[in-house]
Formats: sequence, structure tokens, C-alpha cells
Amino acid sequence: MRLSDCHNIADFRRLAKQRLPWPVFDYIDGAADDELTKSRNTTAFDDVDLVPDVLAGVETIDTSLTVMGRKSALPLILSPTALQRVFHWQGERAVARAAQKFNLWFGISSLATVSIEEIGAMGDNPKMFQLYVHKDKGLNRSMIERCQAAKFDAIALTVDTIVGGKRERCLRSGFSSPPRFTPSSLLSYALKPRWALDYVFREKFALPNLDTHVSAGTGEAMSIQRYFTEMLDQSLDWKMAAQIREEWGGTFCLKGVMSVADARRAVEIGADAIMISNHGGRQLDGSRAPFDQVREIADAVGGQIEIICDGGVRRGTHVLKAMASGATCASGGRLYLYALAAAGQPGVERAITILKEEIERDMKLMGVTSVDQLTRERLRWR
Repeated sequence: MRLSDCHNIADFRRLAKQRLPWPVFDYIDGAADDELTKSRNTTAFDDVDLVPDVLAGVETIDTSLTVMGRKSALPLILSPTALQRVFHWQGERAVARAAQKFNLWFGISSLATVSIEEIGAMGDNPKMFQLYVHKDKGLNRSMIERCQAAKFDAIALTVDTIVGGKRERCLRSGFSSPPRFTPSSLLSYALKPRWALDYVFREKFALPNLDTHVSAGTGEAMSIQRYFTEMLDQSLDWKMAAQIREEWGGTFCLKGVMSVADARRAVEIGADAIMISNHGGRQLDGSRAPFDQVREIADAVGGQIEIICDGGVRRGTHVLKAMASGATCASGGRLYLYALAAAGQPGVERAITILKEEIERDMKLMGVTSVDQLTRERLRWR
């Protein structure tokens, strides 16, 4: 299978599976426990039908919108994800360049493998930093100050990782950060020599936003589940979130909000946006899908705060359904991670192009010329 054979996100997933050692692929693809929530994140969109209008004069359409104060060419954010240079040697650099080319929001994780400073200097498209609150307060302060200096447009405080979810695929494979060559996984790495050579001989693995303060995950191999449980601050609460917002002083988003009550609290502390998210199904299995929660959260706080539907997006129609339900826009991680793992920057650009074309085509087939015309009247729930 080649990159030119990829015509949807599922195709990129198949190509990534061909090219990655199985522990690395399972880290991207896997989720918590029985992975019910991960599956539901995408299948939730199947429960709603689109109702198109015709004869709407759709020769010219506008897919752009303003999100968190910045213009985006598409109603789609490339969500922050960790450890990207493990999946492909280009890592966050490839995704950042693709986001710049298409003028999209792009986020990097606290566990990114490229520094805040380097990403901040790449292009003028909007950028967010996903902040994990560590027990080390000096580390938290350092990351916020570095984002300020690098002129990031927003911080997304992740609030759903108080402990690490039980990622059983990773437990079976022994996947860690940095990856370890264990007896059970050695054959898998050996069977993917292109990946192995890139990992061994290219730029040394690092977590440059953390390694000034902690060795875990960079110098010391550790599972992500153990990292979250041991390194992150379990005392994180609404008072601390408000303090972080004040310390940051810029556009502030809460990533991992799922309930109406928490959405209201986000408004109360002055957050600019929330990402309705269950961490890709990698934390609380059995949690609702983000799309399932958009309507009731939009009914409660719509107009008071921007609402980003994060997770499960695989098609342009998913983006349109999220927005018609009441979301400001949609976002996702696996939708570009599979493409990054499959083919680096060309893969990410092809994945974005496919989604862009789907959004444009689907808007025309829906009879809408701008994204603000996507309203509840255009949906029917089964």
C-alpha cells in the first residue's frame, strides 16, 4: 500500500500499521480498558443524519471561521498529541508545517518531542500548547513562561488525566517513553527496519519541554499510564485552573470537559473555550463520546464560551455534524497521527487535503455557503 492509495483516514491507519512496529502502532491506535469509548467517539456521528437543502447557489463557499480569536481556513483543529517523533522522525515539525500550509490551529503537547521555542517560530498560523499540570510547580511555571516568550496563541489545560487510564495494549507490548527494545517486542522492531534505523540514527529522542526539570520519559523509560499517575498533580482543581489562567494571561482553553456542570464552571473562571474531550477514549472507558455531549453543553453555555468537539473525527461530515449540533468547530489527533506515521509531512498534508475536500464537497451538497449556516434544523437524530 502506498500513500497515493490513501483516500480516507482509515486508509492512513492501514498504511501506518504496515510501517510501524506493533507496540508503536498500538500506542497510537489503542485506548483504555475495552476501548468502548474510543469506538463510540466515531460511531456517535452515525446516530445523526444530515438534511440537505438544494438549489442553494453553492458555486462559492467559505469554510473559514474565527476560533479563539484567530482565523482558521477550516473548522478543524489538529489536536495536541504526545511523542510524535516516535511515530515518524519528522514528528511535530511535519504537522506544524502542514498546519501552516493550510492555515489551521495546531497544538503541541507538554510531552512533545520538539521544543516550544522551535514550534513557536514556525509560521504564523495559530498555535496552542497542551499543558499537563505536574507536581513540579517550577516545571509548570517554566512551560507557561516559555509559551509566553514563544508567543503561543492559547494554552489548553488538560483536565482529564488525574491518573493514567489503563491502556492494555501498551501493557501487553511494554511500550514506554522512550521506547524500549524488550524481548517481546524486539522482533516487531526488527521487522520494520526503516522505522528502527530512523529511530536509532536520527535525532536523539527527547522531551525538550520537560527535560529541564524531570528525567522521566526522556532519560528514564516509563509507560504513559505510569507517567500520568506518578508525575501529574492529582490535587488539580478549579481554583488551580483559575490561577493558571491568570498566570498565563492569554487565550485559555480547558481540554477534557464532558459535563454541563463543568462547562458552566469553565465559563465562571473566564475560560475562552472548552474542548469536549475524553482523551481519545484513553482515560475513562465507558465515558460518553464528545459528539454525544455537544447538544446539551451548547444549550447550557452556547454563546458564552467557544465549544470544540474533540475526538472521533474521521470524515468531513463529522465536522459538519459537530458544528450543526452547536460546536464552534471540531478537532482530532488520530486523524493526522495515522498519516504522520504512514508518510511524514506528505502524509499529513494529504490527510488534511482529503478532509478539506470532504468539508467543501459536503457543504455544497448540504446547500450551505458558510459554516455559520450549519444549524440544528439540518440534523435529525435517530
